[in-house]
Amino acid sequence: MENERETVVAVKGLIINDGKALIVKRSSNDEVGAGTWECAGGKIDFGESLEQALIREVKEEVGVEINVENLLFASTFNTNPKRQVVILTYLCTSSNRDVRLSEEHSEYKWCNRDELNLFLEQNILDDFKKNNVLEFVM
Repeated sequence: MENERETVVAVKGLIINDGKALIVKRSSNDEVGAGTWECAGGKIDFGESLEQALIREVKEEVGVEINVENLLFASTFNTNPKRQVVILTYLCTSSNRDVRLSEEHSEYKWCNRDELNLFLEQNILDDFKKNNVLEFVM
């Protein structure tokens, strides 16, 4: 079993409220991407729909109710030579800015387009630009 490869499917939400997008900073003790900024979301549990998983993960991570609008793009990367992650990023809206972070994240920000360019990792920004995601943010 040690040599087995793993593919993980995760969902992320570009959560928009009044033209700003919510991003969260991964805890400094996270095994992948510690201290980096990202959109909220996470892994799909077996049997969940993509939208159910996203609604659950966002609620767990930031305590915000969302409406899942539509799929923006899919991407994939390896976290190590035997683990591939597939991420499906959705456009989401929320009427609530009252964020309550779980232990998975240490900070959050509601960002305009310029701020996203400052905080997000280059690979996320590249995906956002390639898929015209920034048009949803002021």
